[in-house]
Amino acid sequence: MAVMDISFYANSLMRNVMISVILPTDKKTGLGQEEAPPKFPVLYLLHGIFGNHRSWINGSSVQPLADAYNVCIVMPSGENRFYCDSSKTGDYFGTFISEELPQFIGRTFPVYTDREHTFLAGLSMGGFGTAVNGLKHPETFSRLGIFSAALIKDRILTSRNENVQDYLTKKNYETIFDLDDVKDFEGSVNDYDALAERLTENRPQIWMACGNEDFLYDVNAAYAEKLKKLGYDIVWQHWPGKHDWTFWQECIEQFIPWLLNADEAGEQSASAGI
Repeated sequence: MAVMDISFYANSLMRNVMISVILPTDKKTGLGQEEAPPKFPVLYLLHGIFGNHRSWINGSSVQPLADAYNVCIVMPSGENRFYCDSSKTGDYFGTFISEELPQFIGRTFPVYTDREHTFLAGLSMGGFGTAVNGLKHPETFSRLGIFSAALIKDRILTSRNENVQDYLTKKNYETIFDLDDVKDFEGSVNDYDALAERLTENRPQIWMACGNEDFLYDVNAAYAEKLKKLGYDIVWQHWPGKHDWTFWQECIEQFIPWLLNADEAGEQSASAGI
């Protein structure tokens, strides 16, 4: 298995950016392991707020999971920008995640580039980014994983600037989401409710989970119910858990086998030491 930290220039962000890539390419026939496939499906995996491209590697077992299920996992840094485009900052993270990064990975690594083998998932802020970009770009991503998503539309719409110590103020929301005023978030290109309602064809399959004790549980449960009523193919899971890596470890252990429709998932997880 190769684990790489890579720096490259991103046109959509106008600077060099860091990504981490896991590629299980070192399997060799004759060493007790199967031969690596010629190409790998790709999972783009997004971190939460105040995280970076190493968060999933440091916090979970994505490395043995990538090896067990023969999937390339790509982890970019979202820089607290919710993976959205903003003309106010010149940061086009939505374009980066959905267009430029998949193009770079497809040119650089032995991976499939078609929709059926390209997936998007994330936790908290990354769950928000997954919902928005996955529904905005169904031509790119066929399956989504939404874990403890920061579905904070109500907070955005009612935000103020009084608490200057809080990063998520009205001013910052307007900057992040490219708004003249936070009230304009309703129905905007980053409104996950509106995106779900507008998308009627080529819908991605969705696996969604949130811990029962998570402060975001109610909004996640409500969104899962909304997606079901809209007719999405969705798996909604919840169990005792908080907004932490213990819960997200359980998420990724369940999500990747579902993602790849792997047979005998339990046996593969056991062999990976998970």
